Amino acid sequence: MTEKREKRNTQAGHMGKGSMGVPVEKSKNFKATMVRLLEYSKRYLPVIILALIAAMAGTLLQIVGPDKLKELTNEIMKGLPALVEGTTVIGSIDMKAISKIAWTLSLLYGISFLLSYLQSFIMATVTQVISKKMRTDISQKVNRLPLKYFDSTSIGDVLSRVTNDVDAIGQTLNQSVGTLITSATMLLGSLVMMFYNSWILALTAVGASFFGFTFMMIIMKVSQKYFKEQQAELGNINGHIEEVYTGHNVVKVYNGSKEAKEVFERSNSKLYTSAWKSQFLSGLMMPLMSFIGNFGYVAVCVVGAALAMDGKITFGVIVAFMMYIRLFTQPLSQIAQAMNNLQRTAAASERVFEFLDEEELENEKEKQNHLHDVKGEVLFKNVKFGYTSDKPIIHNFSAKIKAGQKVAIVGPTGAGKTTIVNLIMRFYELDGGEIMIDGVPIHEVPREDVHAQFSMVLQDTWLFEGTIRDNIKYSKQEVTEEEIIKACKTVGLHHFIKTLPNGYDTILNDKASLSEGQKQLITIARAMIQNAPLLILDEATSSVDTRTERMVQSAMDQLTVGRTSFVIAHRLSTIKNADLILVMKDGNIIESGNHEELLGKNGFYAELYSSQFEVA
Repeated sequence: MTEKREKRNTQAGHMGKGSMGVPVEKSKNFKATMVRLLEYSKRYLPVIILALIAAMAGTLLQIVGPDKLKELTNEIMKGLPALVEGTTVIGSIDMKAISKIAWTLSLLYGISFLLSYLQSFIMATVTQVISKKMRTDISQKVNRLPLKYFDSTSIGDVLSRVTNDVDAIGQTLNQSVGTLITSATMLLGSLVMMFYNSWILALTAVGASFFGFTFMMIIMKVSQKYFKEQQAELGNINGHIEEVYTGHNVVKVYNGSKEAKEVFERSNSKLYTSAWKSQFLSGLMMPLMSFIGNFGYVAVCVVGAALAMDGKITFGVIVAFMMYIRLFTQPLSQIAQAMNNLQRTAAASERVFEFLDEEELENEKEKQNHLHDVKGEVLFKNVKFGYTSDKPIIHNFSAKIKAGQKVAIVGPTGAGKTTIVNLIMRFYELDGGEIMIDGVPIHEVPREDVHAQFSMVLQDTWLFEGTIRDNIKYSKQEVTEEEIIKACKTVGLHHFIKTLPNGYDTILNDKASLSEGQKQLITIARAMIQNAPLLILDEATSSVDTRTERMVQSAMDQLTVGRTSFVIAHRLSTIKNADLILVMKDGNIIESGNHEELLGKNGFYAELYSSQFEVA
């Protein structure tokens, strides 16, 4: 509706939007976001610490391995033929000592494998639990957010936070935290063992790897912003796709495919650029670290050979160092990759926490007032409201509706008709004045208590994937089969449902061939089943043909008996029998009365009615 679109556009101007209508992200630093993520996961920290201890222990056992290989090599070297004063001396290999070292190595690597498996199992479980909790928190947050948030935020962007961002957090945490700890342990442990065996060779290896650290830090710093851009653009493109495919028919009718494609291509190009840069920079880590590792091998071989010739080290030390070089340089690339993944986690976490930090509806648990046995008397007293403070829509609305009355709200587009309905149901809070139900101000009772007093049939039908029966008795499980059938007979839907292969058990999904009118009849039957004391009909017959409209109108007349009903209608012929008609213009009531009285005044209502009659 026009006033809703106006509300969206007005709020969008005050939110600071990107090109796709998605709020521009405020920049946060990596450290603050990761600290926030740790606080969010503090319940699982003991288990995570256990997993990390297991990872560290398993890594330390791997580090001891090369030192045992050194001993094994030296034992073998002792038994090899040796040249003593020009005479070859045949040695003997101590197989008992070699066997002992070999079994020790097998035991070390076996325990290391089990500890690594334990760490992987725990981290995979914990990260999925955290992801599940995060999705649950987002889902609950959605229920606590005011309606105005969704008026100004792309649905696709919200969905992207629930799916893409949460998945990114779960996957990268699982892959990166354990890798980061094991790599850091491997790096420090192998460094200690290298200095323990030969400080000269250790300095040689560290010097060769120094350039790797330098480049790694530079690449990490540059790539962080591209990871953030990638996540933001992913939300943008999801929002655009959701909007275009939801309104696919409209896009086709108005030949908007070209424009939609251009918007998509712009967003897709931005996503490609940011994703390419982030992935390219992270992809540099592996070849860079491979080069540094190979350079380290060469340096250790040259320096080690010179030291062995001088008798300063044994051949076993060189063998151990060849493995330590791999254990020392490999973690550099793993740390770099893990940090890149954690940067992606930080970018995704910013978006999730930004959503979780959005301003919520007021907590109303302490409100003691409740609505009981509502008769349906409604009072509007000097109501003032605007979707933004500087642009009021309802200026000074006052009206008194008696219990059981059928009230029609009419007026030109943008007059504030739907806004009045939103206010009476407390979808928005008033800027001034008061609304009462049975003499109780609605702001003094919980919102759920207010919502429970209403049934609603909207202009846009909403059906979920499930059986026709489930859609009709929505959230009211105690309804009997007889009541469902009676409601469907009342709206003239029962015969159609019985012609379906599965009747009331027919699943409503994309494959269900229901007309818009039939969908609307299902929502009307749902309103009947709710049996609430107040009823709202917002253009309820707009999607049905004239013949069906008469049938639905007759059903609506039965439905409104004994209930206070608010009917928003553009076709004035449908509200002739209303007890009270409120004529709105520019947020104010300019006329009120029944159909005959308003025609007799020959005012704005008479003008509207005559114009529709002439067109008809």
